[in-house]
Amino acid sequence: MSMTKMTKSAKSDEVKRVWHVVDATDKVLGRLSSKIAYILRGKHKTEYTPHADTGDYVIIINADKIRVTGTKADTKMYYDYSGYPSGLKERSFKKVLAANAEEPVRRAIKRMLPKGPLGNEMYTKLKVYKGAEHPHVAQQPVALEI
Repeated sequence: MSMTKMTKSAKSDEVKRVWHVVDATDKVLGRLSSKIAYILRGKHKTEYTPHADTGDYVIIINADKIRVTGTKADTKMYYDYSGYPSGLKERSFKKVLAANAEEPVRRAIKRMLPKGPLGNEMYTKLKVYKGAEHPHVAQQPVALEI
């Protein structure tokens, strides 16, 4: 008589997803991003499965009020390379934040997610907004304190 125990593997379409709203006012970029990536992956759930998308939706408001520690506001650079000779563009954190306040938050979280189709699917559940207003009131998001 052998008794086998089967591990339940969650499937992406069977997962119950919750909407969370996070206020990024005066939050440190890296610490906020790592916690959001954790929620997008679904690691906070008991039915977490590495090869399936079990994460929740996350809405980030006040992305323009994010902060970085030390001298990163002056020294942190963002690089984009087109693939062509002399196609390297570099911009400082301050310039990126002034031009598009959501970009530093989006980049930090995207780079903490898995690479490939699974990470892309998780990334689509992230919604970032510059101000305090967001159009997802109908989803009844739950406030998440980080």
